[in-house]
Amino acid sequence: MGTGRSPRSADARPAGLRWATLDLDAPQNTREARRRHVAALAPWCIYLAPPPNDGDGDPRLKRFLARFAGTRLAYVSTSGVYGDCGGAKFDETRTVRPESARGKRRVAAEQLLRQQVRRAAGTHGLAASILRAPGIYGANRLPIERLEKGTPALQPADDVFTNHIHADDLARLCIAALFHARGGRVFHASDDSEMKMGEYFDLVAEVFALPRAPRLPASELRAQVSPALWSFMRESRRLDNSRIKRELGVRLRYPTVVDGVRAALAQ
Repeated sequence: MGTGRSPRSADARPAGLRWATLDLDAPQNTREARRRHVAALAPWCIYLAPPPNDGDGDPRLKRFLARFAGTRLAYVSTSGVYGDCGGAKFDETRTVRPESARGKRRVAAEQLLRQQVRRAAGTHGLAASILRAPGIYGANRLPIERLEKGTPALQPADDVFTNHIHADDLARLCIAALFHARGGRVFHASDDSEMKMGEYFDLVAEVFALPRAPRLPASELRAQVSPALWSFMRESRRLDNSRIKRELGVRLRYPTVVDGVRAALAQ
């Protein structure tokens, strides 16, 4: 079963997927009967809704948890909760230090989820795991338009390490977390790649026969892109993904970005 914030969302659903309207920004607009319908069919849930684009917390998640307290949840967060790590490689025990507003809202959401899990301990209430996902890509999620527009990237001397996960592998990790993770566990939902951002753009350009992105120093690039994009482009880290293999037993279908981008061309 899938949900969307309006009935129009159902028009884009995959074949065979049952659908229900669930608007977490306007909870009063959802009928009680529909709420019971969703809850009855969703004892397990993959939660993908992001926090709002402003504010300090995540009222959407708060409303969801108030309705579906008995759900087993795989919550997809972001690796942006760590902020800039200077290219360091680390596992899930690292302290979160978000620098962007969106990263801070994600930390608030994770804290809210942990609080609810602790309150439900020893009962049949909420059980949840957190998957911190980096850049999600796939055949329909590649920077093709960016390359066609000639949007610049950082010069090699200023470039940052970025992390990736193919959409298909993220889906498989979510399902594995639902059924195999211990409650409250955090996972790096990332592949094995250790690649800089400009190298990723160059890879996509090479595979799809597109011009490479022009490279600029950080000082020049910052003046040309939005603050939100710059906050994403300036953070450098490498995620250790050993836990997903050890505890979830997942073998990635696309272990590196090279594998996934080449497969996207065939698709």
